[in-house]
Amino acid sequence: MRNMKLFNYKGLLLIVLLAVSLTGHAQTRSITVDAQAEKGPLNIFFKTAVGAGRANEGLRADWQKQLAEVKRDADFKYIRMHGLLTDDMGVYKIGEQGRERYNYQYIDVLYDYILSIGMKPFVELGFMPSAMASGNQTIFWWRGNVTPPQSYEKWETLIRNLVEHWTERYGVDEVKTWYFEVWNEPNLNVNGFWAGTQDEYFKLYSYAAKAVKSVNKQYRVGGPATAGAAWIPETIAYCEKNKVPLDFVSTHSYGVRQGYLDEFGNTGTVLAADDRAISNDVLNNRRQISESSMPGLELHYTEWSASYTPSDPIHDSYHSAAYILQQLKWVGDAVQSMSYWVFTDIFEEAGPRFEVFHGGFGLMNIQGIKKPAYFAYQFLNKLGVTELENSDAMSWATTDENGNVQLLLWDFTRTLPEKINNQQYYIQDLPAKEKGDVRIHISGLKKGRYTLRVSQVGYKRNDAYSAYIAMGSPAQLTKSQVKKLKAEAKGDVQKQKEIRVGANGLLMTELPLRENDVYLLEIVHK
Repeated sequence: MRNMKLFNYKGLLLIVLLAVSLTGHAQTRSITVDAQAEKGPLNIFFKTAVGAGRANEGLRADWQKQLAEVKRDADFKYIRMHGLLTDDMGVYKIGEQGRERYNYQYIDVLYDYILSIGMKPFVELGFMPSAMASGNQTIFWWRGNVTPPQSYEKWETLIRNLVEHWTERYGVDEVKTWYFEVWNEPNLNVNGFWAGTQDEYFKLYSYAAKAVKSVNKQYRVGGPATAGAAWIPETIAYCEKNKVPLDFVSTHSYGVRQGYLDEFGNTGTVLAADDRAISNDVLNNRRQISESSMPGLELHYTEWSASYTPSDPIHDSYHSAAYILQQLKWVGDAVQSMSYWVFTDIFEEAGPRFEVFHGGFGLMNIQGIKKPAYFAYQFLNKLGVTELENSDAMSWATTDENGNVQLLLWDFTRTLPEKINNQQYYIQDLPAKEKGDVRIHISGLKKGRYTLRVSQVGYKRNDAYSAYIAMGSPAQLTKSQVKKLKAEAKGDVQKQKEIRVGANGLLMTELPLRENDVYLLEIVHK
């Protein structure tokens, strides 16, 4: 009988566990936060910088309008872009009798606008003006020249003259707050961004860095702006050995498992099975810096996203919002900036795009329709100034100056099946599977009345791309369709209710959770 009772007990337990798993209660996730348990100031590295395609695109009215909007909602501090010195910016030419001529009128229009909306340039010095170039190799539809200069002395003079111009126009105190980064991805030197060798890049860097410092020693210069987290130890060693200025190091990482450059999306990118692919790059670079002769250097990731091609539909999908948040959470305090590449689909590396949603890098599409990724940054910007202790791996909890509490939480689930690539998978309607509930316990609140506001991003929640697919993925959009899609993705508070917190200072609530859902809870004291 004893053995029979034990068998029945085990059988009953198995049935109960099975029933619980089928109802979803076994998947309940708990987040417990004490509003009085402060961890310290919130690290806002995630909004230090954002990217844009090329400088000349920044002269467009729609580009400028979108940048002002993303500045308002996400509060990025700096913006970085390619092509500042490319021929379409009219910076340099050889005039009559071989006289060098400099012209900064287009740059002035662009930088005046950037500064007028409260942002600053993260200056990328490149590419080579054709009149100064040693060859004719170019990249992209807009033909950025990627060859070394005919004369490194003339390159140095150009950079010095330009930095002197900025100093005169904006003042030393302003320019001291900028970053000067030399070139872009010089390690991609086969049909890529640099036609020279590593040694030639270091020479280019040396002349540019000395030019910047010759104007003001407090100006910040760095590199190597490589693809794939490369050349960090080599750059530090070169600058140390040759007494070349280096104030920060920079590099890039993307979350797909092959290649570095594919503006047309022809390779069939695959989201890396290693969820920590990007964060591991960051942490490894931080270790390399700490073990170097310059352990205090700033580390800037001046490009990153889920995929390195502007033809990858993961950028448009609701999956991106949770992906962004999870990578940023894993990075922690290892980096000074993670510059998302890019803020808008007004981006023409492959030429003007013919599709409304084409997998572009942007947080917004060409018409200004906000993608789910946009709201990851908008929600981050609504966090308070003080981070709270929180053991949950997929959330941030904060308080602001007024004692209000914010909780940003998400589920990150890689759903890409085996033997299928991003371009095949993320173009579909992809309903999110249920993940159970999230039970939230917030203690340490003051007694009184509060407003609880809940905002959400996920499948069919601030999800213009799924709505676009439901429209039949039209090649072009009418004005009414644009209006409808914008209404689907406004980032507004979706639920709001008045609550009372008693003397125990406890607030408890529960939310249903699906794959790759993102929630922002704002608990506002009245």
